[in-house]
Amino acid sequence: MPLYETVLIARNDISQQQVDAIVDGIVAQIEADGGSVQKREYWGLRTLAYRIKKNRKGHYVLLGLDTKSDTLKEIERQLSINEDILRLLTLRVDEIDEAPSPVLSRKGDDRGERGGFRGPKPAGRFESGRGRRSSEDREEYRARDDKPADLADNEAE
Repeated sequence: MPLYETVLIARNDISQQQVDAIVDGIVAQIEADGGSVQKREYWGLRTLAYRIKKNRKGHYVLLGLDTKSDTLKEIERQLSINEDILRLLTLRVDEIDEAPSPVLSRKGDDRGERGGFRGPKPAGRFESGRGRRSSEDREEYRARDDKPADLADNEAE
């Protein structure tokens, strides 16, 4: 049987137990048709890149499936009808990696520091040290201002 990886995003206002119940229903249907679930990962409640059906966050679940294409089509049809599922993506793969996915192993906020192609955002005037003058700088400016104009012109030449 062909291998598939499915990622689904559920609404953020349902609990993790409800998400697990939806996934358990998928697993039961696949196993009833002779397939198997080789990988099951709950990625947690994550921020979406853009709003989907007025939701800013969603529960992410990754499934590694070994099932028939007809069974998969029926599961996708049922999940598209389910109002708790925001998005669903299924890809056919050559093999299912048993190691934890990189998304699952990453800690902390899913967005992090975004430097972009120009690097990190520069610090403000007070954080970077710009705009600060030491007492030596002030003394230098005062000494220059106190000199007579003809002496200042001679030094410039």
